[in-house]
Amino acid sequence: MKKYNAEDNLILIIAGNLRKIRSSKGLTQEELGFRCGISKNYISDFERGRRNITIKILQKLIEGLETTPQELLKT
Repeated sequence: MKKYNAEDNLILIIAGNLRKIRSSKGLTQEELGFRCGISKNYISDFERGRRNITIKILQKLIEGLETTPQELLKT
C-alpha cells in the first residue's frame, strides 16, 4: 500500500476540488481544457492524482473554472 506524503495529499485535495467544481459547472474535461489551453489528458491525469501541476497551470484552471484559489485548496 502506498503511503501518501504531505505533497501527495495537497495534490489529491486540489484534484478532488477541481473535479467537483468542474462537474458542478457542467464542464467536461475537454471543455475545461479548451477554456484553459490545456489538454484534456493533462486534466484527466491531474484529477486522478497521476500528475503534478505548476502554479501557472493552477492559475489557468482557476480562471477557466471562474473560481478562486481558496475553492481549489479547501479541505
